[in-house]
Amino acid sequence: MLTINVAVLLAVIIVVRLRRRTEARSRSDEKLTVLIVLMFGVVVAPTAFGQGVLDVVSQLATGVSEAGP
Repeated sequence: MLTINVAVLLAVIIVVRLRRRTEARSRSDEKLTVLIVLMFGVVVAPTAFGQGVLDVVSQLATGVSEAGP
């Protein structure tokens, strides 16, 4: 039996949708892309990969805020 990881499927869909030309997208198409990206974030967040991404982003945010003007 073939199993499909939902996060991988959503990642592939995101890449395919973002490769399209910007001029060819309608407003509803952009909203659908945002919804898919949000679903991907919800699926990936509780995983070890998601936690690693969160750690990296929080370190970058901390570095940028400390290096402020």
